[in-house]
Amino acid sequence: MRFLPLIVGCWSVSCWAVDPFEDFHEYGQLTDAEIHEIHKGEMFYGDAEFGFIVTSGNTDSTSFKLRGNVYQDFEHWRNQFKFDSLYRRDVDSETGESTVSAQRFFASAQSNYKVGSKDASLFLYADYEDDEFSGLEYKTTVATGYGNRLYRGVKNTVDFDIGPGLYHSRSQKNEATPEVAGENVTGYLLRLALQWERKVSKRTRFNQFVSAEQSLSGHNSRLKSETSLISQIMGQLSLKFAYLYRYNSKPESDKRSYDAELSATFVYSFN
Repeated sequence: MRFLPLIVGCWSVSCWAVDPFEDFHEYGQLTDAEIHEIHKGEMFYGDAEFGFIVTSGNTDSTSFKLRGNVYQDFEHWRNQFKFDSLYRRDVDSETGESTVSAQRFFASAQSNYKVGSKDASLFLYADYEDDEFSGLEYKTTVATGYGNRLYRGVKNTVDFDIGPGLYHSRSQKNEATPEVAGENVTGYLLRLALQWERKVSKRTRFNQFVSAEQSLSGHNSRLKSETSLISQIMGQLSLKFAYLYRYNSKPESDKRSYDAELSATFVYSFN
């Protein structure tokens, strides 16, 4: 079988500087808190992540991953916007039949109002996910609560958010009875999010993000974990290796309780 991978990333003009690491600060030399301090008052800053893989042989396939992380940091407010999309299409070389094996879109927004100590805040969080293969047409979560820094060290920081919220989802229509609308489910939940960041070297850092939504209404509880290692290549371009794990305590019929995804992508930081 012939296997041809192609990974396409972004390129920065600053890569042509005498010192290719001169402008690098988003991943490695500075912590998240220091990055926010540098960009305080700016309308937008953050990073974009992109990966593209094409294979050919017995099965032709195309995989596409696009992700973004955008911040706003003002005197009393810090806002964060995320989006994550994944698409995969497979074509059988013998029959020519084309099937989509992955199609997911996720977006979230969080606004933190800074109170009391330097790292304390009150937050409002909302997300929306449309996963074609989850058994749901969509799901959305809204939560509010309190956030702060659990630990601050020379190379490590650990932050958390915790608070109550609401969950709403709609199941996909049954193929046998397409005229019947999907079932709506709404319930209360408790959301907890943890972010651990460790500086591995001057230009490499390790991130561990975990979010858990515990249902308070007897519905499904969810967990999402991303483990990543990000290393700067040159200029504003970095390479990211990540492992994403998602768990659903009560999946839809014929669906597994977990999904896992291993990826290698380029990350381009902007301001």
